[in-house]
Amino acid sequence: MSDEVIYSASWLINPDAPPLAGGALLVRNGSIVETGALNVLRSRHSAPVVDYPGSVLLPGFINAHTHFELSHFPSWLHKSPVDYAPRSFAEWIIQLIKIKRGLTDDDYRSSVKEGVRICLESGTTSIGEVVSNPALAEEYCRSPLAGRLYFELLGQESGLFRHKLAAAMAEVLSEEPKNFHSGFSPHSPYTIAVEHLATIRETAAAHSLPLAIHLSESRAEVDFVFDGSGELAVTFFPFVGWGQFLGNPPGCSSTELMQRHGLLTPKTVAVHCVHVSDSDVDILKKSGAHIALCPRSNDLLDVGRAPVALFKKAAIPLALGTDSLASNNSLSMWDELRFALEIFPDDLTELDLLRMVTTGGAAALGITAECGSLDIGKRADFQVVGNIAGDEKSVLAHVMREGRMQEVFVAGVRYVGDV
Repeated sequence: MSDEVIYSASWLINPDAPPLAGGALLVRNGSIVETGALNVLRSRHSAPVVDYPGSVLLPGFINAHTHFELSHFPSWLHKSPVDYAPRSFAEWIIQLIKIKRGLTDDDYRSSVKEGVRICLESGTTSIGEVVSNPALAEEYCRSPLAGRLYFELLGQESGLFRHKLAAAMAEVLSEEPKNFHSGFSPHSPYTIAVEHLATIRETAAAHSLPLAIHLSESRAEVDFVFDGSGELAVTFFPFVGWGQFLGNPPGCSSTELMQRHGLLTPKTVAVHCVHVSDSDVDILKKSGAHIALCPRSNDLLDVGRAPVALFKKAAIPLALGTDSLASNNSLSMWDELRFALEIFPDDLTELDLLRMVTTGGAAALGITAECGSLDIGKRADFQVVGNIAGDEKSVLAHVMREGRMQEVFVAGVRYVGDV
């Protein structure tokens, strides 16, 4: 096939433009070089046309918060000798740690590959991935996906924290692959000692690294950060051997704690944000941070629902993520956005969700120049979606609620399962 190809469908839908009937893309060397009506592109170019009648061309989706290392968690849980039935957020973390202690590097590598496959098969082409072991970065870089790898930082004790930071920096300073950028993921306000936060801020600033932070995910976190009480203090800290680090709680919210130490900036993705107050929302707004919602994970862990209406009122930029298969039933952004439409019917529209999984996700990850929309100069990451109906005013709603992903192209190449 020619280096230039025109892809067309009954509709082309971009997040910040009206649906275009008979829309098409001209793709060259993996990038979009022109868009418009098929008849216009045909009149200007002699490239072959691949037409998808009765379908829609959509941008590839962006999963703003993932943990592919845990994609095999359901299988690990089934096979594990761990006899433990978590009844709370802290107990779920303990179960996760117990199972992870029995895994090998090969287990994680195959799990990452599975996560890549699942995402591509459901139309996701870019991710914001939390990587606990930087040695796994090469697995992502071999994949067709793009996005950002946030190398996880944690540790109450200085030794563990320094080890995690050194391993992350070694990967950051290595030759960066074209399809993935780097960042830090300070795990959460309860897994990192307060004295390490300044180091994270200064190191991230020195290397222009964005951050992704699990923030205010559970009531247990809120209680622990505020006054050192609750199940994290009673069960989690003793389990991981951090009992000596209890005491001297910050006495504020997780959001305020991160703001005090300069970790909330326009380059920060605050993940979850379920238990936030009005003053927390004000802090997040003023900081310029993005929020990545993970509604199905929150629901399955029974930690509550994020106050989306407050975020919308404050005009805080939103993205959407699935989290991991340790706390979700799938890695499909189609499943995630449809669940969000169901549980936030008065707060999120179909257009809101389309933006959250495209331009919103790209903005959160800092990859808007490359991904997130079907615009000239960007990677040719797009989906072909069938089962469509309606006119210009109604086709988007129907696609978002009833559309079925048929094909996905990554950098102009049709994905056929060879990852």
